[in-house]
Amino acid sequence: MSYIFKGSGVAIVTPFDKTNSVDYKSYENLLNFHIKNSTDAIIVCGTTGESATLDFDEKVKLIDYTVRYINKRIPVIAGTGSNNTKQSIELSKKAELSGVDGLLVVTPYYNKTSQDGLVKHFISIADSVDIPIILYNVPSRTGMNIDIDSYKQLFYHKNIVATKEASGDISHIAKLISVAPKKFSVYSGNDDQILPVLSLGGKGVISVFANILPKVSHDICSLFFEKDIEKSRELQLDYLELIDTMFIDINPVPIKIAMNLMGLSVGEVRAPLYESSENIKNDILECMKRYKIV
Repeated sequence: MSYIFKGSGVAIVTPFDKTNSVDYKSYENLLNFHIKNSTDAIIVCGTTGESATLDFDEKVKLIDYTVRYINKRIPVIAGTGSNNTKQSIELSKKAELSGVDGLLVVTPYYNKTSQDGLVKHFISIADSVDIPIILYNVPSRTGMNIDIDSYKQLFYHKNIVATKEASGDISHIAKLISVAPKKFSVYSGNDDQILPVLSLGGKGVISVFANILPKVSHDICSLFFEKDIEKSRELQLDYLELIDTMFIDINPVPIKIAMNLMGLSVGEVRAPLYESSENIKNDILECMKRYKIV
């Protein structure tokens, strides 16, 4: 097996209590929810997990807790990327010691870098550990795109085995898959593009939507892999409105609102993110009612 996981990995939210501290009781409930509903991997401390406002010690504790609680039932992947190469290396080493199955490493943001610097950044992190790494390309968040030529330099590092492509550019993803070695996996980073990426040879999705309907996200993938393309297509299209609604405000604001409406009790987001307007909250509620999930 050349991939860390196949199917739907959830970019899991980080629940906070009323004091805005990590709520581990609620987090345990979320992990149980995903195990029961066929989620194929847990991705902790990603964008949806509000990694930007978790401090270093919180990340280490959350990663370690996830590994211990999941206890090898499904893969656990830790988001350890940042715009500070040294800090990414330190967190990656801590995550490796905790026993994660892989790392998710985003492109540097704000300070950015040249493509040459980007390659060196990823190689430095990959050289520091001995576990699989999924690159994370999300230009809308970071202001950086991993060029095809940069990917070509990264394919052959033994620890760099996959990428989460959230560029939204299906042509870019097609070109990437066309030049990638067979051992290199591509995961969709956009819930509205799960099936298109699978059809090009992708191995699954790292999903926001799976926080509320993990079985649906899993089934879009599993039906495709079982060659029931029509049912996979129907699910992708049937849930497109709900997927789009989960992004009518900055992620993870809408998904946390939806989860709270479902009784999953994940609390609010951390500043500088803030709760949506009442109009947006109402739009989310009405959409969820149409799908009969509240």
